[in-house]
Amino acid sequence: MQISFSKQEGRVPVTVMKLAGNLDASNYADVIAKAQGTYDEGARYLLIDLSEVPYVSSAGLMSLHSVALILAGFSMKSKESGRPSFRSINAQNEKTVRQHIKLFSPQPAVEQVLDVVGLKQFLDIYTDLETAVQSF
Repeated sequence: MQISFSKQEGRVPVTVMKLAGNLDASNYADVIAKAQGTYDEGARYLLIDLSEVPYVSSAGLMSLHSVALILAGFSMKSKESGRPSFRSINAQNEKTVRQHIKLFSPQPAVEQVLDVVGLKQFLDIYTDLETAVQSF
């Protein structure tokens, strides 16, 4: 998996996280760590470009979920063990998540998986970059 970042200017500065390759158990932790690093550096609006991701496993879905919570300002680190603690996206924090993270151009098979597991109802998906950036 290749992970790269770029910046786009809309109403707010938007960080674009481009993923290329399968998103699975071999790299999901890297995705979370890089997103956390970007958040720690000040990014608050993230567009995840999935246009070059042909496959997402359950671990990959968990990483997308985790990244969404990180960008929404929810701490993923347990105070006792240092390990990540995961919370669900629910009606209370859905609005916050939608304000801070969006998905761009997932391939049809990936979009279908997002729909089946319910992430599509919480994360806005765009196919036009300008529209996606302006949506923040």
